[in-house]
Amino acid sequence: MLQRLILVAKVKSPHLGSTLRDVLPLFLDRGWLVSAEPAMQEPWAQAGLDPARLGVDPDLGAAGPVADLCLVLGGDGTLLHAARLVGLRGTPILGINLGSLGFLTAHPVSGAVAAVEAFFAGTLVPDQRPTLQAELWRQGGLLAQQTVLNDAVLAKGALARIMDMHLRVGAQDAGSIKADGLIVATPTGSTAYALSAGGPIMHPSLDAFVIAPICPHTLTLRPSVVPARWPISIVLEDAEDAHLTLDGQVGFRVLPGDEVRLSQGAAQITLLQRPGLDFFALLQQKLHWGDR
Repeated sequence: MLQRLILVAKVKSPHLGSTLRDVLPLFLDRGWLVSAEPAMQEPWAQAGLDPARLGVDPDLGAAGPVADLCLVLGGDGTLLHAARLVGLRGTPILGINLGSLGFLTAHPVSGAVAAVEAFFAGTLVPDQRPTLQAELWRQGGLLAQQTVLNDAVLAKGALARIMDMHLRVGAQDAGSIKADGLIVATPTGSTAYALSAGGPIMHPSLDAFVIAPICPHTLTLRPSVVPARWPISIVLEDAEDAHLTLDGQVGFRVLPGDEVRLSQGAAQITLLQRPGLDFFALLQQKLHWGDR
């Protein structure tokens, strides 16, 4: 049976061409079918690869069978894009970091060939990450729905006044919140926007969500960690210009009276990691954990 690779990359990265030249022949020489979004055609040709070996697919295989691997060449934003479009369908993701941080794309570009060879050798370890399902409801109807890897953010516009929200967690009324916004993040997303808002770092294996207010009106309102099995409801009571942003990439306008419902996603995202990956070593490397 032909094996299928979906390629998702940051096309503006200066490292993309050399990485394509080094890595893609490992798949092409084995007869893999490679597909990518249309924007990949130019860097593919510039890397000197045969244009006939690239299948252009704007939907990244949504209409076909589940691909055997998704290779991400870029940063964490590129991986989040791939997770939403490919990973949710069950395809494992191998991330090669072409950016500066690369908390999710933990394999460095200098080790790209070694990472792909480890994949073929079967020595990479699947890392299952939980997801967050977000729904936007308006007047009793479902307006939008999306499953994400990192977070859902309900926040005000740049010039709008403070937001009034009402929060429920599980069957419990958590009360009214006055703030610039509210972040609900998975353990994976706890090291992203929620961390900047003062939230805790959660180990990826935890079955929980963090709720982090953005610039709350009261200093006693602090980030909290809740069981992932408890649904979360946020009703926007008053705001001039509010938006729901999912993984920092998909956005929706939110009006007073709208409800954002958040729950544990049914799907998980599989990241392929090197054996013995130490989460705290990753914190030290990427976030300078413990530096003085």
